[in-house]
Amino acid sequence: MAGARRNAPPREDVLAAAMEMIAERGLEKLTMAALGREVGMSSGHLLYYFGSKDELLLRTLEWSEGRLGAERRRLLARDTTACERLEAYVDLYVPRGHRDPHWTLWLEVWNRSLGADAGARERQAAIEGAWHRDLVALLAEGASRGEFRAVDPDRVATRLRALLDGLSIQLAIGLRGTERGQVLGHAREFVADSLGGGK
Repeated sequence: MAGARRNAPPREDVLAAAMEMIAERGLEKLTMAALGREVGMSSGHLLYYFGSKDELLLRTLEWSEGRLGAERRRLLARDTTACERLEAYVDLYVPRGHRDPHWTLWLEVWNRSLGADAGARERQAAIEGAWHRDLVALLAEGASRGEFRAVDPDRVATRLRALLDGLSIQLAIGLRGTERGQVLGHAREFVADSLGGGK
């Protein structure tokens, strides 16, 4: 077994392969056996590394969020107005469309969190907390520059993210009548109503 572990692909390659399988085939096709065939490992070796499918999914989500987090930080560091950076944040947050792989994974992890231990729930909360903190800081910056009305940035961030989550779920599952442009439009209206910003 030690020789097999030495020849195993790096964990990041396994997580990337899992995300690619979700994107191409859907979450229902992501089994330990199918992923093992994809990366040249047995399902037993995958279980050795991850312990369970729940842990594999959560680690894949953390890996995907790490990449999104880097993109979010890049967008928020741009030398543009807070309003423009808020639009970029929302655009990054909202799914690309029906069966968006990142949102598909989020939905599955949320569903499985009903029976998850406290440690897994804390890891999910850490991911969401990073999005929230960045949004609060952006709203506070915009208010300090006079681009947004003076509001409680934490309260507005909580409400905006709740709106985005609800509409994003509808978009990701393909609810009839929910299009990405509509979701972005609702977000712009909320920003304009709440902050006096947006277009």
